[in-house]
Amino acid sequence: MLKFDHLTLPVSDWERSRDWYVRHLGMKVEFEIPDRSTVAVQDDHDLTIFLQQSVSLVRSVGVALYFQVADVAASFRQVSALGVSVVHPPRKVFWGYGAELSDPDGYLIRLWDQRSMKERGES
Repeated sequence: MLKFDHLTLPVSDWERSRDWYVRHLGMKVEFEIPDRSTVAVQDDHDLTIFLQQSVSLVRSVGVALYFQVADVAASFRQVSALGVSVVHPPRKVFWGYGAELSDPDGYLIRLWDQRSMKERGES
């Protein structure tokens, strides 16, 4: 059995990133390691992202986190009302159909739902 369940993401400010992922994406704090400038945030399906502060923030072009939501349009309205950095609202894109946001360090956050992807994401 293979199950992807943890990911480490270097960030410039672990507390700011923690607050952003909790407030805007509804993730919960699993645990924190303040002396390592690290926090583990978890989604509703137990995927954990370690947000680890790094002095030399290395972002790879093309790094994106994909989050499946119940309704991409409703989720987009909800997070954009909170003032997140919006790349684009829900629309057809090369990866299917969905919205793109940007976290505090510029990582792409892609939101999608099964219904919209099926109805609008196919060529």
